[in-house]
Amino acid sequence: MRREFKLPDVGEGLTEAEIVRWHVKAGDAVKVNQIVVEIETAKSIVELPIPWDGVVAGLMAGEGDTVDVGVAIIAVDTVEEGEAPSPVSGSDDRAALADDMVPKPPAEGAVEPGAHGSPAPKEERQAVLVGYGVKVGATKRRARKQSGIPANPVANPSRVEVDTPPAPAPAPAVSPPGRVAVLAKPPVRKLAKDLGVDLVTITGTGPQGSITRDDVHAAAQEPVQQPAPAVTAQREERIPIKGVRKATAQAMVTSAFTAPHVTEFLQVDMTRTMEAVHRLRTLQDFADVKVGPLLLVARAVLTAVKRHPAINATWDDQDIVIKHYVNLGIAAATPRGLLVPNIKDAQDLSLPALAKELAALTETARAGRTQPAEMSGGTFTITNVGVFGVDGGTPIINPGEAAILAVGQVRDMPWVVDGELAVRKVATLSLSFDHRMVDGELGSRFLADVGAMLEDPLRMLAWS
Repeated sequence: MRREFKLPDVGEGLTEAEIVRWHVKAGDAVKVNQIVVEIETAKSIVELPIPWDGVVAGLMAGEGDTVDVGVAIIAVDTVEEGEAPSPVSGSDDRAALADDMVPKPPAEGAVEPGAHGSPAPKEERQAVLVGYGVKVGATKRRARKQSGIPANPVANPSRVEVDTPPAPAPAPAVSPPGRVAVLAKPPVRKLAKDLGVDLVTITGTGPQGSITRDDVHAAAQEPVQQPAPAVTAQREERIPIKGVRKATAQAMVTSAFTAPHVTEFLQVDMTRTMEAVHRLRTLQDFADVKVGPLLLVARAVLTAVKRHPAINATWDDQDIVIKHYVNLGIAAATPRGLLVPNIKDAQDLSLPALAKELAALTETARAGRTQPAEMSGGTFTITNVGVFGVDGGTPIINPGEAAILAVGQVRDMPWVVDGELAVRKVATLSLSFDHRMVDGELGSRFLADVGAMLEDPLRMLAWS
């Protein structure tokens, strides 16, 4: 039986995901709960297992594609109880079909996923390889990989006909010697012909390097003797807005245009905090974990929240909801973009436990393994811009929270101590808060308390 596995909602109401890496290909045997694909959604990498035993009939989305939740991404031929396994030749056919398949372009929207055993509904899309017709049936053959000419594509990769007898099909148009086959849809090929543009000379900017209408129009506007694609590639670069970048952009726009931001700054003498960090590193309790100034900044924030609970709140239209627990978010720069996982109930952790949670959080985020649940439910965020050599800024509040604290770099600066000029370790704290919930007095008192504890870490003990 042919079954199709649909992209599930692995988070909380997520609508789409990007295919990062396939672990299988057409013709591979799979077992229940075997990991078949890695996806990125809501800023995290998630591994998806297959729910059946069987043989992969085809992959219905390519690496780099953005797919809606509820859309089929892989087809599997399963063996029902008492049914004989498919012959080996079927695997050969499916392997050949996989080479023919063309990934679908990114889509919008989502539905709750599931799986069924019937072919997917027909979709309005066409094969995109120049000079090839739509394949009607499949015969027993292997993919032609050495000839330099791609195999015929399937117009609808979610509908695969393996045992249909072969029917006459238009002869494939072989590229002349010295030329290569290019990716373009029939309407784009017609446009190129009408404008007198040679598709071989164009570098496609669409999915999988396919040529788009904009590519053809751009080429038509350039003088024939000018190598337009090469010049464009050197002067400009297009980065698709998806994945981490898309999620971050949506969150920041929502926050910036919903919450009225106020930002206050405070320069702090961090000399005693830095001394305390060096002493903590020598203690056995911290032998297996990296200790930095961020640990004491986090403890200072947690203590200040206890003294000023209203800073740890959310706006709920009818009410301001003050939360008597702190899910402490830590903004982390990763190869895939900015992530803000949070430590649940951070107020209950000892200092060594908090250090271990910070280290684990950062390591998981940088490895791209942070799960959606680890980034939801945050109540207060710290962003450490000092690691980039920056003194301060005006951070945007994480949506659903009331405030965010930015910590600048700790550097040597002239400072007045007991009436005399001295060189001290100084950092700038920047607190942005939602003025609907936090007024100037509350924001100022909170920031002053954090600064006081970083100037003298003993205050953390006194105020805990």
